[in-house]
Amino acid sequence: MTEQKQYCTLRVADLLLGIEVGEIQEIIRDTSFMPVPMAHPAIRGLINLRGQIVTAIDLRRRAGLATNDDGADYMTMVLGTAEEPLALVVDSVGDVVEVAPDTFESPPDTLRGEARRMIDGAYKLERELLLVLNLRVVLDLRSAAGESA
Repeated sequence: MTEQKQYCTLRVADLLLGIEVGEIQEIIRDTSFMPVPMAHPAIRGLINLRGQIVTAIDLRRRAGLATNDDGADYMTMVLGTAEEPLALVVDSVGDVVEVAPDTFESPPDTLRGEARRMIDGAYKLERELLLVLNLRVVLDLRSAAGESA
C-alpha cells in the first residue's frame, strides 16, 4: 500500500495548485510589501516577518499569467526553504488534500509556457485537477524563461 501525500491547495487565476504541506512554514493574510527597485519582475517585494526580511514572489507574474488588480485579495505563503526565507503571493489558499502517489499523472497538454515548466504533474480530484508545483523551478528566477518587466 502506498503512503498518501498531503498537499496544501492554493489558487492562482483559474489554476488549482498544490504544495506539499511540509514545505509551508505559515500563511499570512494581510501583508504589506516593500518594493525592490530593479528586481526580477516576479518579485512582489520584501516583507518583514517578525524582524526577518523575506522575499515575496508573485506566483501570477512568475507563471506569466495576468496580474490581479491592485485592490484584489491575495495571501502570502511563507516557505520553509533551506536557504534564504522566501514567500509566494497567491490568490487564495484552500484545504489540505490527501492523494495517492499512484494517481500522479503528467501535466495536462493545455498548460503552456512558464506555467507548464513550474508543474511536476497532476492529481485528478473529484471536480478538477490538482497541479503540483515544483518549488525548485518556481523559486529559481535565474532560469525563468521569457519574462519581462
